[in-house]
Amino acid sequence: MNADLAMWGACCRAFATMPYRLARPRRPDRRLLASLTGSPRPLPPARATVALTAFPQGLQSAPTMAVAEGVLRPPVVTLAMTSWLVEHPRARFLVDPALCADVHDRVLPELPRGLRTVVAPERPVAGLGAALTEAGVAPEEIAFTLPTHLHWDHVSGLTELPTGVEVRVLAGERRFALGPDRPPFGVARGPLRDVRFAEFACDGPPVLTFTGSHDVFGDGSVLVVPLPGHTPGSVGVLLALDGGRRVLLAGDAAWHGLQVSRLREKAPFPGDLVDADRDAAFATLHRLHALPDDVEVVPAHDRAAATAFAPDTWR
Repeated sequence: MNADLAMWGACCRAFATMPYRLARPRRPDRRLLASLTGSPRPLPPARATVALTAFPQGLQSAPTMAVAEGVLRPPVVTLAMTSWLVEHPRARFLVDPALCADVHDRVLPELPRGLRTVVAPERPVAGLGAALTEAGVAPEEIAFTLPTHLHWDHVSGLTELPTGVEVRVLAGERRFALGPDRPPFGVARGPLRDVRFAEFACDGPPVLTFTGSHDVFGDGSVLVVPLPGHTPGSVGVLLALDGGRRVLLAGDAAWHGLQVSRLREKAPFPGDLVDADRDAAFATLHRLHALPDDVEVVPAHDRAAATAFAPDTWR
């Protein structure tokens, strides 16, 4: 089936369920919540810390009720598409190299037309290369990238990094994005063509409310945790900052902090279009909601949350 026709059909089905779900949002799974809050697993001690810098490269306004199901106030939220620079004593790397400067012309045309009109950021956007230069970091200094998942707005900045840059992903995420079929909604394969994938597994011990972990440097400072649902291989990146602060970059497991605090999934439009497994995504949202208060959850598109880590010139 033509991708545009499939997109419009999915849109119609999602719209049809919107009125009911607006009035009756999906209820939390109280049994799952009780199991998560009863015995959170301890974090390993961090023997090093990292610095974190956000570059909110593109902005977009969205109805709050579409971002967090059933939430009407404020009526509109401002979302951001953000790249994250993490500086460890042994390496600089990027979480979610989000946008290239020419994303509207170079990447967005790969998406079905119906989806493209919904997700495109406002013009202009700040390219990743310019963001790094302003921060005093040459693209060649980036040791690797760690996307929370492989949707277009989390990897388009790869086109402004050196050819062959290492992209670390779960094996299931790579299969999801680059399998033999046509790309899933939200995936643009152009930015992924000239990269070098390095697969890893979250086969380390469970931490907090999560079922596994991957310790990137072996010192507890950067832990990757599985956050399946939005895509099969979605992950979060749990960072140890100076002063004992713990920050979880949660990718699109939640778009905005309202989803985490209210435990509300994305509305059917656009959630049914962009979440690969809605039940798994809602279960993952429970895991974020149940985290201890001393873990700061930063959803990928929450502009206010990102701005707190941005240089003054980006605020």
